[in-house]
Amino acid sequence: MQKVRTVRPEIEHIRRALAPSGGGSSDYDLNPNVTLPAGRVLRPAAVLIPLIYVEDELRLILTKRASHLKHHPGQIAFPGGKVDPDDAGPVAAALREAWEEIGLPQDAVTVFGQMSAHETVTSYTVTPVLGLVTRPFVERPEEGEVEEVFSVPFKHVSNPANFIIQGRVWQGMSRYYDTVPYGPYYIWGATARILRALAERLSS
Repeated sequence: MQKVRTVRPEIEHIRRALAPSGGGSSDYDLNPNVTLPAGRVLRPAAVLIPLIYVEDELRLILTKRASHLKHHPGQIAFPGGKVDPDDAGPVAAALREAWEEIGLPQDAVTVFGQMSAHETVTSYTVTPVLGLVTRPFVERPEEGEVEEVFSVPFKHVSNPANFIIQGRVWQGMSRYYDTVPYGPYYIWGATARILRALAERLSS
C-alpha cells in the first residue's frame, strides 16, 4: 500500500461521533418478529474496523472469508473473532485477530475509538474497534480462512444513502438485513449493520 498520513479532520469527526453513549446494534434490529431465545448466553468477540489513507483517500480494509468454511463462507467481514481468555479485552482481541487474519501489525494501528456492541444471531456480542493504519504493511491473508483482503472507499460505506434493506426466506420465515454493495463485493449482514450504525452516527 502507499504512504499513510495520520492527521486528518475526518478522523477527528469519526472520533467525535463515537463519543456519545448509545445502544448497540443487533442482527435482530430489522426482524422484530423474531423471538430471542430465553436465557441465551452471549460470547464476547471483537472486530477491527481498520481505516487507511491511500494517497488522499480514506479507505476501509475488509476481508472475504474462504468459500469452504462451515460458518459464513464467502462473506465479507471485518478482521476479528472471539475474545480469548488471554486477551486484555476487546481492543487486544481485535488487534490480535487482525494480525492473524491479514498480517496487520499491532504497532501499525492507532486505535481511536470503539462502538457499542453488536449482537449476532450466532450468540456473540461483538465490539467494533476503530483504528487508523499508520504505516504501510504487507497483506498476508490467513491460509484457509481468508480468501481475499481488499479495501473500499470509506465515503461509500459511511453514507446512509448507499444502504439497502433486503430479505430472504430463512427457516420458513422472511428475514431482513442491511446491505451496502460495492462493485463485486456484496457487503451484508452484521458487517453492513455495524457500518450502517456508524454511518448514522456520522451523519447525525
